[in-house]
Amino acid sequence: MANYNHVVYVVLFMALVVVTPRATKAAVTCGTMATSLAPCLDYLERGSGQGAPPGGCCSGIRSLNSAAQTTPDRQMVCKCLKSAAKAMPNVNLGLASSIPSKCGVNIPYKLDPSTDCSTVH
Repeated sequence: MANYNHVVYVVLFMALVVVTPRATKAAVTCGTMATSLAPCLDYLERGSGQGAPPGGCCSGIRSLNSAAQTTPDRQMVCKCLKSAAKAMPNVNLGLASSIPSKCGVNIPYKLDPSTDCSTVH
């Protein structure tokens, strides 16, 4: 169960990616995020923040970025991320938030549990 929580956290934080908004129901789920970002777990658990994340982690982040096409998708990711962050207080949010840029993915808003998900577009 602890590994699932880590996956959900990673997936949620990555789902905060911004793409051209369209008004539809969210297609991205917390499960989708967990699957896409599972390869990032080892890096987050053991990583010191030095070096690049594993290739599978970056592939998952790019995949999730492509999947989060709408505002509802990005807002869902935000909500999942906040829930996961609360469940895993020992996760280094700074390291987690650095992964997108290390993978060449732009997330132009703050990856933080205090983010108001209703303002994510």
